[in-house]
Amino acid sequence: MPPPMAEVCLKMVSDDESPAKCRETRRRQMVMRRSSAEGPTEQSYLPENENIPPKRGEKRPDSPERLDECKRNRTSKIVESPSSSSSSSQSSPSGGAEVSASVPSITMGQNLTNDLVPIFGSISVSGRCREMEDAISVHPDFCRPEISDRRPLHFFAVYDGHGGSHVATLCKERMYVFLREELMRVASNSDEGGSNSAAQQQESQEERWKSVMRKCFERMDEVALSSCACGGVTNPCMCEQAGGTSDIVGSTAVVSVLTPDSIVVANCGDSRAVLSRGGRAIPLSTDHKPDRPDELGRIEAAGGRVIYLNGARVLGILAMSRALGDKYLKPIVISEPELTITERTPEDECLILASDGLWDVLSNDLACEVARKCLHEGGPSTAARILNEEPPDENATATEQMEQSRCSLAAALLTRLALGRKSSDNISVIVIDLKKG
Repeated sequence: MPPPMAEVCLKMVSDDESPAKCRETRRRQMVMRRSSAEGPTEQSYLPENENIPPKRGEKRPDSPERLDECKRNRTSKIVESPSSSSSSSQSSPSGGAEVSASVPSITMGQNLTNDLVPIFGSISVSGRCREMEDAISVHPDFCRPEISDRRPLHFFAVYDGHGGSHVATLCKERMYVFLREELMRVASNSDEGGSNSAAQQQESQEERWKSVMRKCFERMDEVALSSCACGGVTNPCMCEQAGGTSDIVGSTAVVSVLTPDSIVVANCGDSRAVLSRGGRAIPLSTDHKPDRPDELGRIEAAGGRVIYLNGARVLGILAMSRALGDKYLKPIVISEPELTITERTPEDECLILASDGLWDVLSNDLACEVARKCLHEGGPSTAARILNEEPPDENATATEQMEQSRCSLAAALLTRLALGRKSSDNISVIVIDLKKG
């Protein structure tokens, strides 16, 4: 006959364990199971150790000193910058619009100084064209080279393709990579002798930037010239168009690199960068048109001609004198960029990068006035409406989301204004708020 259950329970309890102690043990086991299900927290520790004194010199896991130390360790970690995939614009189908806004974040460099990622908005539409040949590239905090004392650099670019879209697409994918590689090879002014004057160091800094941009554009041009008609760069290409050439396919490029102290702009073609400073529009690039006196002289010296056919065109074909690609028009059409370096001031309001689809119908002054009013002078009602229509950014505060919406609104209004003025080309616009960057 089996023993009664009461006897079994009594046998399970040792001589030195009272029923109250058994209940306490069961309670602690339940607490442990509940803690493991919920996951560890900042103040969680093993309940069974609560009566065990810590070793000499060791802090209890739940002591205020230990919790404060954990908080300090957590907040002292460096905040990483957004990845290029999250910061760059997503491509849209042909005929659609490509709209993006920045994700502001605080990054801490090696010198422990805070640098804000500039807030921007961008849009790219095919407009009245049947095909979309423009491309936009945005990469905040894409590089921290010695030339900027390891402080973050921010990359913005607009590419206006012609004859096809694949050269502009290649530029979007590879230009910032080439620039980053070239920048990382350059030493800073601190490596030079201390006897150099400030003017000599400034000149040396400008020469470094010119050399870096020239090499970057040369590498990009070589890739564009060797690419297949499908846009691939493998040799040989196994696509259906293998063996086909892209001799008359190319792209313009206006590239801006924002440093904590200056705005570096490299331009090749007729896209443009314009700075709004103190209520005035300041062009930071000059369009490479075939009838520009210096460009006309260079073209004729290279054996080319400028024919006026619906405007000035190189050999009656291309409406610009410099571009990436265009193998058939080499060496008349070159890929060497023109560079400007502008020192940043507290009066800087915004920077506009756009393709000629905007600048053909809008003046620099009007574009800056529209952007300025959207960013700093307009009421919050329109930006709030745009914000409500867009998905909120989980990493941005309400104020940051409002600023992003205003930048996007400025880019959208400029595009709509260009369309209203019968622009017949693709339109791509980036508006960067320099008051926030």
